[in-house]
Amino acid sequence: MSFQIGDEVTVLDDDISGKVVTVIHDNVGVETSDGFVLEFRSNELIKKKSFSSDVFSNASMQDIIKQKEQHSNKKSIKTKPKERNLPTMEVDLHIHKLTDSNRRMTNYDMLTLQLDTAKRQLEFAMRKRIQKMVFIHGVGEGVLKMELETLFRRYENIKHYDADLQKYGNGATEVYIFQNTNS
Repeated sequence: MSFQIGDEVTVLDDDISGKVVTVIHDNVGVETSDGFVLEFRSNELIKKKSFSSDVFSNASMQDIIKQKEQHSNKKSIKTKPKERNLPTMEVDLHIHKLTDSNRRMTNYDMLTLQLDTAKRQLEFAMRKRIQKMVFIHGVGEGVLKMELETLFRRYENIKHYDADLQKYGNGATEVYIFQNTNS
């Protein structure tokens, strides 16, 4: 569309209108009602006369502008690099998470229940091809942690190390399961 100095124009994708003050090739200078001169490409502008026909009323034009403003404020959700590397599975081995009542259980019974749960969850993760998991064992005296390390050493396709200190503190062990082992 060609513009001439003095034409009343409106910007297509913005709520800006004004009068054409300069035309240089495809660039058009528009003076707004506030007195600012803004430059636009000619394909970003439309003459006010050309859309004031019976098809559009002024009210419907305002509705269109409002809809454009509402839809342009969508934000994309980005995951942080730290969150991408978080383990996909957590297993809490605290005894109160595993059983309703531990009143009649001995320390041996509780440890056995915790280790059986850890072994069952580890083998589940291997079957489902889950690559990372965290076992939350708590700090305590370290008996459960040592038993877990003994359990993990029985498997050739895993390595274990302390979990993220900021998130879990000292009471968790992260396990990485190697997926492509030939056995």
